[in-house]
Amino acid sequence: MALDFDPSGAPLGPTAADVRRRLRHLVTDGAHRPGERLGGERDLAASLGVSRETLRQALTSLEREGVVLRVRGRGGGTFVAPRKVERDLTRIVGVPELLRTQGFTAGSQVVSAALEPADETVAKALELEPGDPVARIVRLRLADGGPISLENACFPARRFPGLFNLPLGGSLYELFAEEYDIRPGEALEQIEVVLAGDEEAVLLRSAVGAPLLALDRTTRDQDGQPFEHSHDLFRADRIRILVRSTGTTVATTR
Repeated sequence: MALDFDPSGAPLGPTAADVRRRLRHLVTDGAHRPGERLGGERDLAASLGVSRETLRQALTSLEREGVVLRVRGRGGGTFVAPRKVERDLTRIVGVPELLRTQGFTAGSQVVSAALEPADETVAKALELEPGDPVARIVRLRLADGGPISLENACFPARRFPGLFNLPLGGSLYELFAEEYDIRPGEALEQIEVVLAGDEEAVLLRSAVGAPLLALDRTTRDQDGQPFEHSHDLFRADRIRILVRSTGTTVATTR
Protein backbone atom coordinates (compact mmCIF):
# COMPACT_ATOMS: atom_id res chain seq x y z
CA MET A 1 0.00 0.00 0.00
CA ALA A 2 1.25 3.46 -0.88
CA LEU A 3 1.84 5.82 2.04
CA ASP A 4 2.19 9.56 2.32
CA PHE A 5 5.23 10.93 4.17
CA ASP A 6 5.71 14.09 6.17
CA PRO A 7 8.82 16.28 5.60
CA SER A 8 10.81 14.26 8.16
CA GLY A 9 10.21 11.07 6.22
CA ALA A 10 7.75 9.53 8.67
CA PRO A 11 4.80 7.75 7.05
CA LEU A 12 1.44 9.51 7.40
CA GLY A 13 -0.70 6.45 6.71
CA PRO A 14 -2.95 5.33 3.88
CA THR A 15 -4.42 7.98 1.60
CA ALA A 16 -8.08 8.18 0.59
CA ALA A 17 -7.09 6.75 -2.81
CA ASP A 18 -5.53 3.71 -1.09
CA VAL A 19 -8.61 3.17 1.04
CA ARG A 20 -10.85 3.54 -2.03
CA ARG A 21 -8.91 0.79 -3.83
CA ARG A 22 -9.10 -1.50 -0.80
CA LEU A 23 -12.83 -0.94 -0.38
CA ARG A 24 -13.50 -1.46 -4.08
CA HIS A 25 -11.66 -4.78 -3.94
CA LEU A 26 -13.63 -5.69 -0.82
CA VAL A 27 -16.87 -5.07 -2.67
CA THR A 28 -15.95 -6.68 -5.99
CA ASP A 29 -14.12 -9.81 -4.79
CA GLY A 30 -17.41 -11.71 -4.65
CA ALA A 31 -17.42 -12.23 -0.89
CA HIS A 32 -20.15 -9.63 -0.33
CA ARG A 33 -23.56 -9.69 -1.99
CA PRO A 34 -25.44 -6.63 -3.28
CA GLY A 35 -27.28 -4.98 -0.42
CA GLU A 36 -25.00 -6.49 2.24
CA ARG A 37 -23.93 -4.16 5.03
CA LEU A 38 -20.20 -3.53 5.22
CA GLY A 39 -20.43 -1.68 8.51
CA GLY A 40 -20.63 1.76 10.04
CA GLU A 41 -17.97 4.44 9.61
CA ARG A 42 -16.42 3.83 13.03
CA ASP A 43 -16.02 0.09 12.47
CA LEU A 44 -14.79 0.45 8.89
CA ALA A 45 -12.22 3.10 9.84
CA ALA A 46 -10.93 0.91 12.66
CA SER A 47 -10.69 -2.23 10.51
CA LEU A 48 -8.84 -0.34 7.76
CA GLY A 49 -6.59 1.52 10.18
CA VAL A 50 -7.50 4.99 8.89
CA SER A 51 -9.13 8.12 10.22
CA ARG A 52 -12.85 8.59 9.73
CA GLU A 53 -12.14 11.66 7.59
CA THR A 54 -9.98 9.62 5.21
CA LEU A 55 -12.64 6.92 5.14
CA ARG A 56 -15.36 9.45 4.34
CA GLN A 57 -13.37 10.80 1.38
CA ALA A 58 -12.98 7.27 -0.02
CA LEU A 59 -16.66 6.41 0.55
CA THR A 60 -17.81 9.62 -1.13
CA SER A 61 -15.88 8.68 -4.28
CA LEU A 62 -17.16 5.10 -4.25
CA GLU A 63 -20.74 6.24 -3.74
CA ARG A 64 -20.45 8.52 -6.76
CA GLU A 65 -19.19 5.54 -8.78
CA GLY A 66 -22.15 3.45 -7.65
CA VAL A 67 -19.96 0.90 -5.84
CA VAL A 68 -21.39 1.45 -2.35
CA LEU A 69 -24.54 2.90 -0.88
CA ARG A 70 -24.48 4.92 2.34
CA VAL A 71 -27.58 5.10 4.52
CA ARG A 72 -27.77 7.67 7.27
CA GLY A 73 -29.60 7.38 10.55
CA ARG A 74 -30.45 4.53 12.86
CA GLY A 75 -29.76 1.17 11.27
CA GLY A 76 -27.74 2.82 8.53
CA GLY A 77 -24.18 2.27 7.43
CA THR A 78 -22.32 1.43 4.26
CA PHE A 79 -23.81 -1.22 1.98
CA VAL A 80 -22.75 -2.93 -1.22
CA ALA A 81 -24.69 -1.12 -3.95
CA PRO A 82 -27.39 -3.12 -5.78
CA ARG A 83 -26.41 -4.58 -9.13
CA LYS A 84 -27.16 -2.36 -12.10
CA VAL A 85 -29.46 -3.45 -14.90
CA GLU A 86 -27.96 -3.14 -18.37
CA ARG A 87 -30.31 -1.55 -20.87
CA ASP A 88 -29.14 -2.37 -24.40
CA LEU A 89 -30.48 0.32 -26.70
CA THR A 90 -29.66 -1.73 -29.81
CA ARG A 91 -32.34 -4.32 -28.91
CA ILE A 92 -36.09 -3.95 -28.53
CA VAL A 93 -36.97 -6.18 -25.62
CA GLY A 94 -39.47 -6.07 -22.78
CA VAL A 95 -38.24 -5.32 -19.28
CA PRO A 96 -39.16 -8.78 -17.85
CA GLU A 97 -37.04 -10.54 -20.47
CA LEU A 98 -34.26 -7.99 -19.98
CA LEU A 99 -34.19 -8.71 -16.26
CA ARG A 100 -34.47 -12.48 -16.59
CA THR A 101 -31.51 -12.72 -18.95
CA GLN A 102 -29.37 -10.83 -16.41
CA GLY A 103 -30.35 -13.02 -13.47
CA PHE A 104 -32.77 -10.62 -11.78
CA THR A 105 -36.20 -11.52 -10.46
CA ALA A 106 -38.61 -9.34 -12.43
CA GLY A 107 -41.64 -7.75 -10.85
CA SER A 108 -44.27 -5.20 -11.85
CA GLN A 109 -46.98 -3.08 -10.25
CA VAL A 110 -49.72 -1.47 -12.33
CA VAL A 111 -50.10 2.08 -11.00
CA SER A 112 -52.96 3.04 -13.33
CA ALA A 113 -54.64 2.01 -16.59
CA ALA A 114 -57.16 4.27 -18.30
CA LEU A 115 -58.64 5.28 -21.64
CA GLU A 116 -58.06 8.95 -22.42
CA PRO A 117 -57.92 11.38 -25.35
CA ALA A 118 -54.50 11.76 -26.96
CA ASP A 119 -52.78 15.07 -26.36
CA GLU A 120 -50.79 16.70 -29.15
CA THR A 121 -47.49 15.03 -28.24
CA VAL A 122 -48.95 11.52 -28.06
CA ALA A 123 -51.09 12.05 -31.15
CA LYS A 124 -48.09 13.18 -33.19
CA ALA A 125 -45.95 10.25 -32.06
CA LEU A 126 -48.68 7.68 -32.76
CA GLU A 127 -49.84 9.41 -35.98
CA LEU A 128 -53.31 10.03 -34.57
CA GLU A 129 -55.57 13.04 -34.37
CA PRO A 130 -55.55 14.97 -31.08
CA GLY A 131 -58.40 13.66 -28.99
CA ASP A 132 -58.30 10.14 -30.46
CA PRO A 133 -58.63 7.52 -27.69
CA VAL A 134 -55.42 5.99 -26.33
CA ALA A 135 -54.84 3.43 -23.61
CA ARG A 136 -52.42 4.84 -21.02
CA ILE A 137 -50.75 2.32 -18.72
CA VAL A 138 -48.46 3.40 -15.89
CA ARG A 139 -46.39 0.67 -14.27
CA LEU A 140 -43.61 0.37 -11.72
CA ARG A 141 -40.90 -2.09 -12.71
CA LEU A 142 -39.01 -4.05 -10.05
CA ALA A 143 -35.71 -5.92 -10.07
CA ASP A 144 -35.13 -8.29 -7.13
CA GLY A 145 -37.98 -6.56 -5.35
CA GLY A 146 -36.60 -3.02 -5.70
CA PRO A 147 -37.97 -0.38 -8.11
CA ILE A 148 -35.86 0.43 -11.16
CA SER A 149 -38.23 2.29 -13.47
CA LEU A 150 -41.58 4.00 -13.81
CA GLU A 151 -43.21 3.41 -17.20
CA ASN A 152 -45.84 5.71 -18.66
CA ALA A 153 -46.95 4.29 -22.01
CA CYS A 154 -49.73 5.13 -24.47
CA PHE A 155 -51.17 2.87 -27.20
CA PRO A 156 -53.81 3.50 -29.92
CA ALA A 157 -57.03 2.16 -28.38
CA ARG A 158 -58.47 1.01 -31.72
CA ARG A 159 -55.54 -1.38 -32.25
CA PHE A 160 -55.88 -3.03 -28.84
CA PRO A 161 -59.58 -3.72 -28.13
CA GLY A 162 -60.18 -5.32 -24.75
CA LEU A 163 -56.64 -4.53 -23.56
CA PHE A 164 -57.71 -3.68 -20.00
CA ASN A 165 -59.32 -7.11 -19.64
CA LEU A 166 -55.92 -8.78 -20.10
CA PRO A 167 -53.11 -9.21 -17.53
CA LEU A 168 -50.92 -6.10 -17.69
CA GLY A 169 -48.22 -7.04 -15.20
CA GLY A 170 -45.90 -8.88 -17.58
CA SER A 171 -44.30 -7.98 -20.89
CA LEU A 172 -46.72 -5.96 -23.03
CA TYR A 173 -44.66 -6.80 -26.12
CA GLU A 174 -45.25 -10.52 -25.49
CA LEU A 175 -48.93 -9.82 -24.80
CA PHE A 176 -49.33 -7.81 -28.01
CA ALA A 177 -47.66 -10.58 -30.04
CA GLU A 178 -49.91 -13.28 -28.60
CA GLU A 179 -53.22 -11.41 -28.55
CA TYR A 180 -52.96 -8.92 -31.44
CA ASP A 181 -50.16 -10.26 -33.66
CA ILE A 182 -48.31 -6.94 -33.24
CA ARG A 183 -44.56 -7.07 -32.77
CA PRO A 184 -41.97 -4.29 -32.46
CA GLY A 185 -40.03 -3.60 -35.63
CA GLU A 186 -38.03 -0.52 -34.67
CA ALA A 187 -37.92 2.06 -31.90
CA LEU A 188 -36.67 5.61 -31.61
CA GLU A 189 -35.49 6.54 -28.11
CA GLN A 190 -34.35 9.85 -26.71
CA ILE A 191 -32.48 9.98 -23.40
CA GLU A 192 -31.93 12.81 -20.95
CA VAL A 193 -31.22 13.26 -17.26
CA VAL A 194 -34.04 14.67 -15.11
CA LEU A 195 -34.56 15.08 -11.37
CA ALA A 196 -37.08 13.10 -9.35
CA GLY A 197 -40.16 14.99 -8.26
CA ASP A 198 -42.22 14.20 -5.17
CA GLU A 199 -44.40 11.53 -6.83
CA GLU A 200 -41.55 9.84 -8.70
CA ALA A 201 -39.41 9.79 -5.55
CA VAL A 202 -42.12 8.01 -3.58
CA LEU A 203 -42.78 5.37 -6.25
CA LEU A 204 -39.11 4.76 -7.06
CA ARG A 205 -38.03 4.94 -3.39
CA SER A 206 -35.46 7.60 -4.15
CA ALA A 207 -34.75 11.05 -2.80
CA VAL A 208 -36.52 14.09 -4.19
CA GLY A 209 -34.09 15.65 -6.67
CA ALA A 210 -32.24 12.37 -7.28
CA PRO A 211 -31.06 11.92 -10.90
CA LEU A 212 -33.24 9.82 -13.18
CA LEU A 213 -32.71 8.70 -16.77
CA ALA A 214 -35.74 9.67 -18.84
CA LEU A 215 -36.29 7.59 -22.00
CA ASP A 216 -38.89 8.78 -24.49
CA ARG A 217 -39.65 5.94 -26.91
CA THR A 218 -41.81 5.59 -29.99
CA THR A 219 -42.09 2.01 -31.21
CA ARG A 220 -43.28 0.92 -34.63
CA ASP A 221 -44.57 -2.51 -35.62
CA GLN A 222 -43.27 -4.82 -38.32
CA ASP A 223 -45.22 -2.80 -40.91
CA GLY A 224 -43.79 0.53 -39.80
CA GLN A 225 -46.91 1.74 -37.97
CA PRO A 226 -46.39 3.36 -34.55
CA PHE A 227 -48.15 1.52 -31.72
CA GLU A 228 -46.39 2.74 -28.57
CA HIS A 229 -45.28 6.08 -27.16
CA SER A 230 -43.66 5.80 -23.76
CA HIS A 231 -41.99 8.05 -21.21
CA ASP A 232 -39.91 5.88 -18.85
CA LEU A 233 -38.01 7.07 -15.79
CA PHE A 234 -35.12 4.89 -14.62
CA ARG A 235 -33.27 5.24 -11.34
CA ALA A 236 -29.81 6.37 -12.42
CA ASP A 237 -28.19 4.31 -9.66
CA ARG A 238 -29.84 1.08 -10.89
CA ILE A 239 -29.35 1.30 -14.66
CA ARG A 240 -26.43 1.19 -17.08
CA ILE A 241 -27.00 2.12 -20.72
CA LEU A 242 -25.32 -0.10 -23.30
CA VAL A 243 -24.96 0.88 -26.96
CA ARG A 244 -23.34 -1.39 -29.53
CA SER A 245 -21.58 0.31 -32.44
CA THR A 246 -20.05 -1.17 -35.54
CA GLY A 247 -17.33 0.36 -37.61
CA THR A 248 -17.57 0.84 -41.35
CA THR A 249 -14.78 0.72 -43.85
CA VAL A 250 -14.70 3.90 -45.90
CA ALA A 251 -12.88 3.77 -49.20
CA THR A 252 -10.62 6.74 -49.79
CA THR A 253 -9.19 8.00 -53.05
CA ARG A 254 -5.71 9.44 -53.16
